[in-house]
Amino acid sequence: MAREDGSEPRWIEMPSVNDAPGYDLEPGQNYHDLGERYPDAPVPRGIKDAIVHRAVLDDITGVSKVMDWVSDGDLVIVEMSNLLTRELELQTTVERIRDFVEEDISGEVVRLGDSRLLLLPNDFESVKGPERGSSSYY
Repeated sequence: MAREDGSEPRWIEMPSVNDAPGYDLEPGQNYHDLGERYPDAPVPRGIKDAIVHRAVLDDITGVSKVMDWVSDGDLVIVEMSNLLTRELELQTTVERIRDFVEEDISGEVVRLGDSRLLLLPNDFESVKGPERGSSSYY
């Protein structure tokens, strides 16, 4: 691609982008939040495909969405650092997630550090490596 002044790439006008409702794309913009622009983007799925979702739980109200993802066969990494100061809500949240994943759909809940969980549907399993020692489970 030929550069005119050598300092920046050329801006290409795209009519389809300009027609998008509620979104202004400006030349020189550094970051385009696709999650904000397409919050419910259709993700094509094939056989045995998996999606990894990241979730940040601020309170117990987000648990149902996490359960939906796991029941769809998706992997979920749940960040719960915002709940660490509220012990009862944290305990209730973890129990609901664990009961659903491990008992209802026969999946696994794996602890990742102090504030995160990895939720695996029944199509996946965690492996304990000898070099890492035993894994921590809730």
